[in-house]
Amino acid sequence: MLKPIHLLVTLDEGYVYPLKVMLLSLFENNPDEEIKVWLVHAGISVSSLTSISRLVNRLGGTFEPCLIDDTFFDSAPVVERYPKEMYFRLLAGQILPEELERVLYIDPDTLIINPLTNLWEMDLQGHMFGAAVHKGITNLTTGINNIRLGTNHGYYNSGIMLIDLQQARQKIHLADIEYVIQESGHYLMLPDQDILNFLYGEDILEIPEEKWNYDTRKFKAYYARSLTKIDLHWVMENTHILHFCGRPKPWEKESDGRFVALYHHYEQRLHRYNNKMDRGENNG
Repeated sequence: MLKPIHLLVTLDEGYVYPLKVMLLSLFENNPDEEIKVWLVHAGISVSSLTSISRLVNRLGGTFEPCLIDDTFFDSAPVVERYPKEMYFRLLAGQILPEELERVLYIDPDTLIINPLTNLWEMDLQGHMFGAAVHKGITNLTTGINNIRLGTNHGYYNSGIMLIDLQQARQKIHLADIEYVIQESGHYLMLPDQDILNFLYGEDILEIPEEKWNYDTRKFKAYYARSLTKIDLHWVMENTHILHFCGRPKPWEKESDGRFVALYHHYEQRLHRYNNKMDRGENNG
């Protein structure tokens, strides 16, 4: 078994709160796993880093923040066009320690509702990435993106990715990413995702979206495509990662999607957990 699970997250200050909700769901549904959380960032406050570290440590994991300063991008003249955090997941091989062989990247706008062991230990069959394609009912978006990007494979979602860091160190270069942005920036709708598909799409192993990257907006599509098999009962038993793609996000008041109540459940658990930690520290 590959121990521990190395989890990568990249975000700015605005996503610290949903990150904590995701981490609570992760640890609660992976109680037997050793987990190390790597947070790559460009300037999250010390107070936020301290609060994340406290939560992860109390949940039984280890936490390692990695601050990326501006010198990392000295050779990238176009980097200011998009948020720096956009680059970090693709450049994980250059950022994380060389002794790490693989890492699991997960967006903070997710819930982990079942164990991640099978994904973490998945055989990538020689590919650099494992990622899912959000197909919908007809998979129309793949055809549109194939025309737009000139690709001939599924349009992979970059929100959950298993990354072979050894390959990433050899194959992914900031200069290549910058070249694509410079030459084709006006065609990029979701820059990091478009770049993933355009440059590295041939090196991705497709993983089942309904298990590892369930788009919470698309319940009816999964239900119809599976001929009613993938209902709520199936999701709770077989889906591992719920991904709250698009807007509004489940922590925003306007949100009322099918899985928002479940998200609020984990929010309430986080609030109670924080209160418990505060009482313990004050009594100590």
